[in-house]
Amino acid sequence: MQAPIGARLLHLVPTILLVTIIVFALQHLMPGDPAVMMAGEAAGDPHVVAQIRAQMMLDQPVWWQYLHWLDEVLQGNLGYSWRLTSPVLVLIAQKLPVTLQLAAMAFFFAVAIGVPAGVVSAVKQGTAWDWAANAIGLFGLSIPTFWLGIVLILLVSVDLGWLPPSGYVPLTQDPLRSLATTIMPSFVLGNAIAAILMRHTRSAMLTALSQDYVRTARAKGLTEQRVVIRHALRNALIPVVTLGGLQLGTLLSGAVLTEQVFDVPGIGKLVVDAVFNRDYPVIQGVVLVTGLLYILINLATDILYAVINPRLRGG
Repeated sequence: MQAPIGARLLHLVPTILLVTIIVFALQHLMPGDPAVMMAGEAAGDPHVVAQIRAQMMLDQPVWWQYLHWLDEVLQGNLGYSWRLTSPVLVLIAQKLPVTLQLAAMAFFFAVAIGVPAGVVSAVKQGTAWDWAANAIGLFGLSIPTFWLGIVLILLVSVDLGWLPPSGYVPLTQDPLRSLATTIMPSFVLGNAIAAILMRHTRSAMLTALSQDYVRTARAKGLTEQRVVIRHALRNALIPVVTLGGLQLGTLLSGAVLTEQVFDVPGIGKLVVDAVFNRDYPVIQGVVLVTGLLYILINLATDILYAVINPRLRGG
């Protein structure tokens, strides 16, 4: 088991380097000049704009800017926000826990809805349970997240008054109030992932239930519940774990619309504001941290393979 994990760790180095190159290159493709925006009313004075460009090192060659930025990143310095005049690392440290909480709750909803629905759909194939599970999957894939968020705000918050319509309370400040403010956005965010997990779980379970080892388990007199959970589901979870790891990374980077609709001050809202303000250091820092988290989640998924399937532990 150590050998494949070690190989994966070695692959992380060129992967992370490639991520830094892409992150730095993409932000230079954005339209507009940040120096002109920073100049404000003095944007018509070329001397002021040139001075700001020199301060931001935008007058240097692109390759030099990249090497300087990479050197700072390796030292743990992601730069300063041009608009907020705060360290980017501090801004991310303030916003990332919000998005992580939202993503964790959304992933919980996705797994709690998608995996059981997929198992029931496969075991009860062709019955009303199968149709109901497929309806859940179709609903999750078809409904836009922003529309579902607005509908839930109108129904649950405005009409029924059960939950607050927007805002966020830190988990450390008031756990119950924090859960109340994140239940709806996390459900909206996890709804589409639940549909995807349901479809893949159903497909994997149908394949597993048709295997010889399942028929052998039934012939040995094991209960149907034990056959489904201990034999079929454990083998069917391997492709589902792969998909789940990818979708968890997607949750971290795909919470932009949900955070905007529910006014949740997370990473998504931070990067949207940075894009509108051409705040390159914030954009670079957020995308880089998100990319690193995505890579680490994939690594954790590979390790989880061996936990689920003992045949993979020998490498």
